[in-house]
Amino acid sequence: MSGKLVIQTDFGLQDGAVNAMYGVAYQVDAALSITDLTHEITPFDIHDASYRLLQSVSYWPKETVFVSVVDPGVGSKRRSVVALLTSGQYIITPDNGTLTYVKNAIGIKEVREINEETQRLAGSSDSHTFHGRDVYMYNGARLASKKITFENLGTLVSPESISTFPLNPPTQKETLIEGTIDILDIRFGSLWTNIPLDFLKNWNVQYGDIFQVDIYEKEVLRYQQQVTFGRSFAQVKPHEPVLYINSLLNIGLGLNLGSFASTYHIETGTDWKIIIKKENLS
Repeated sequence: MSGKLVIQTDFGLQDGAVNAMYGVAYQVDAALSITDLTHEITPFDIHDASYRLLQSVSYWPKETVFVSVVDPGVGSKRRSVVALLTSGQYIITPDNGTLTYVKNAIGIKEVREINEETQRLAGSSDSHTFHGRDVYMYNGARLASKKITFENLGTLVSPESISTFPLNPPTQKETLIEGTIDILDIRFGSLWTNIPLDFLKNWNVQYGDIFQVDIYEKEVLRYQQQVTFGRSFAQVKPHEPVLYINSLLNIGLGLNLGSFASTYHIETGTDWKIIIKKENLS
């Protein structure tokens, strides 16, 4: 049975970079099963790369190998690592913050540092700008096809030494929930927050309940409106906002038949705060 290899980059598909990565993997083992997570990460956006891994990893079988290449520091002293998650999947990536969300939400069992000088595609040692092909995809294919073991792929390092960016955990009070806007449901423009379904369960929320929603960029108010909590988008009229539970069982905010993000010029990241209130409603 062939191994499973899943790849993510910020390369896009307008040139041959991703295709070359496929070629390297198939040279290692032509029977590999290779799947794209996405190649449309905004260039250099480590935050989104980290979240897209979280969105996908846990749905894949144990021993699936993920290769994530969003690498603004390519050729620098940043480490190349392979992480074994507590759920059993592997991720090969630059140590630049890409592992933040999976470390926080899933957990990392072990990490090994890959020697970029010795564990790389033969004949590529004079190239220092395409580690996605020469280091990450090459070693991902070897690990997925069991041509090398995790233990032999690199030197053991502490999971606590992994580079991460700060995350702001959601909070709940008697009449107020606060969280961050982690990511967009890109094609449809809905906002995905870090606020878990359990917070609404704590309030005994029912479909059709209405809440005040405030969105801030840092300390600047960008949106304020009363919003219905719905089972799906269809529970509100076209172009009306709705709070809902997304596929990761967190609170989302969208427009029925519209893009919330583009309509209200909302972006993502820890600078973007969402507050949900169940008081002062008309």
